[in-house]
Amino acid sequence: MKRHAMQARSEKKDTLSEWALPLRLHLSVIIMGLLACTSLPLVWMGYEQGKFTALSTGEAEMRQLGLRAIEDYTQVFNSGNAAIGTGSVVPEMLTAPPEDLKAKQDFLLKILQSSFRIDGVYAAYPDGSFVQAVNVAANPEWRNDLDTPKETAFAIRVITKIDGGSNTTWTFYDRDTRPISSHADRDDIFDPRYRPWYLAALGEGKTVSVGPYVSASTRLLTMTLATPAGEGDRVVIAADVLLLTLGEIVDVSALSKRALGYVFDPRGRLIAHSDKDVMNEIRSELRRGQEPSVTTLAQADPAIPPIAKLVASANGVGTGEVVHFPVHGREYLAQIFRQEVAGLAGKYSVVIAAPLDELVAPVERRLRRNLAIAVAFLAGGVLAAIVISRLISRSLYALAEEARHMGKLEFGESRVTHSFISEVNALAKAQSSARNAIRTFSLYVPRELVRRIVAAGQAVVGAAVRQEITVLFTDIRDFTTIAEQRSPEEVVALLSSYFEALNDIIERHGGTIVQYMGDGLFAMWNAPLPDDRHVENACRCALAMKAAIDVMNAANEAAGRSILFTRFGLHTGPAVVGSFGAETRRQYTAIGDTVNVASRLEGLNRQYGTSILVSGEVRCLVGEMFELAPIGTVSVKGRTGETELFELRACATEAPTARIPSP
Repeated sequence: MKRHAMQARSEKKDTLSEWALPLRLHLSVIIMGLLACTSLPLVWMGYEQGKFTALSTGEAEMRQLGLRAIEDYTQVFNSGNAAIGTGSVVPEMLTAPPEDLKAKQDFLLKILQSSFRIDGVYAAYPDGSFVQAVNVAANPEWRNDLDTPKETAFAIRVITKIDGGSNTTWTFYDRDTRPISSHADRDDIFDPRYRPWYLAALGEGKTVSVGPYVSASTRLLTMTLATPAGEGDRVVIAADVLLLTLGEIVDVSALSKRALGYVFDPRGRLIAHSDKDVMNEIRSELRRGQEPSVTTLAQADPAIPPIAKLVASANGVGTGEVVHFPVHGREYLAQIFRQEVAGLAGKYSVVIAAPLDELVAPVERRLRRNLAIAVAFLAGGVLAAIVISRLISRSLYALAEEARHMGKLEFGESRVTHSFISEVNALAKAQSSARNAIRTFSLYVPRELVRRIVAAGQAVVGAAVRQEITVLFTDIRDFTTIAEQRSPEEVVALLSSYFEALNDIIERHGGTIVQYMGDGLFAMWNAPLPDDRHVENACRCALAMKAAIDVMNAANEAAGRSILFTRFGLHTGPAVVGSFGAETRRQYTAIGDTVNVASRLEGLNRQYGTSILVSGEVRCLVGEMFELAPIGTVSVKGRTGETELFELRACATEAPTARIPSP
């Protein structure tokens, strides 16, 4: 029975072995699965993103059209407001005609020349006199109403009061404001004092808007801006602006064939529409003396009632906000823009709307086609993955392993073999060059500094920041003389052993050697890695280096070699620390007054016969921990004020360290 069980296990093992497949085939299957699991969701996400982009594009176009429309309407009303505001402060406009008539005519013509959207500008006076200028060139309806000469661009009407009656004169001008002809009409019954705009301006005592209404002369939708002026505010300066079809301002059809535009006044009344049929309906209602109702206008545009409701809910929809709403079961997208114009009370609203499916349908068709193409390319990619995986698996693994060793600054012979894919060979060659370059570079850059920068974070260290650091400078006395008395090989060997000892001591005390400068060095603490005891560690490091140099000097003296008398300068304070230099050559270092003072202190050892000079700032921070002898104060070159000097001799708990003989 036991033998049968063993035989069964053996047969099962043989069966599993038959199903074992090569690694390349497994890798191909995995790549195909990953491609399918990754690409298909990405394609679908692209499809959804395309729909979102279509909506975003539609919203952006709506925003652009809406902003252009409301900007244009704002400009129209502002130009009218500027015209009446200017006229209200012109002295010649405040006197009843015929007084200052020439000045009045010149002023009104200048106003019309500067703004083609102003249909007319005029002034009414308490005695019933009146002066009016109209833009015939911008509004041809005036030409038909007044039966003007062919070359007429502007016309001015003047009503004066003579012997209790009215005298009306029309004068016509060309584009250069040169008079063409004039005619008088003594039977004119027009009295501006009973016009709605005159009564509204006097009643409110401020700038008002009247309308919309259908102009009796031009039969176009018009609004009037009027402001009181003159003595007792009895003179009224007014301007007519035309309510143009919104389609004359922006082409909403560029958004969609069924896109529409609307303009509502502060009272929520529809005053402009992108469809001329709706504008004609508004004008017809006004000419019959009726307020255009939403219900009536909905017969021409069924989207008007819900849009009017959105405009009325000022607190519910913010300006520029995108809203969705249904119209007879069809979803619409709209943006509403509100803005005050010409300093008038309330805000005018511009709405751009379009059916949602109109915006998305073309993109959906295009996206479906792209989806089919993407699936076809995916199938081709799967086949290509099967082939490529067989060629690159071994070489890529070898390249990755070699790159991992390079990341640890471990260098050896390349283990990458030849591949049948030229790109893999090129990558292997480039990586080999990079390995040789990094290996050569590592001979000249302190690896510990590189490791510290990596540990502190490359982005953080690379950025220049202001921080507190402790700086140490060293220098060998009369090293030039020593170098001249010995061969270059002896000088190199002497400095190598000297710097090797100092480098080990600085690293043990948490410092970083920033730069070797001939026979001296520049080190700092608290950068790139933070060190809460950086001042103390720097002082202990200086004492340790001095002690190590004393031991080295004793050995050198016994062997008949040169004795190296080293001077130290220590200072702490703020400095700018980071990576400086050109794009192709940079150095991690510190700059600022702290670095300069430390360098000056090292040089002052020569003057005071000391070996380790520290500043008063160092004394304030670690004075109780070390034996510090006061030297005095000195004015350091390049720095205002006096700097206190102390000689660092030993730790407070240790016996004083012997001083190096005077330089």
